[in-house]
Amino acid sequence: MAEAYELVFAHDPHGPGEDDQDVVTVRPTGATGPGGHPIYADPSGAVRAEISDRGEIRMLATTGHQDSLSPTAVRPVP
Repeated sequence: MAEAYELVFAHDPHGPGEDDQDVVTVRPTGATGPGGHPIYADPSGAVRAEISDRGEIRMLATTGHQDSLSPTAVRPVP
């Protein structure tokens, strides 16, 4: 299990470069998700994701009306 991951979200998938990205760092919560993998969250708890040891990600809703986007990249933080 990684200590942290960076989730990269694109504002515009057809945008010109990194200026069109948001990067959110998530850390393990100690909980496991529906797939049995660790759940990671940002400090506010608004961004939660289940991340497998192969880097597969499942975004988890934190409110009833949340429409979460999938990140364009997932990077382990060294």
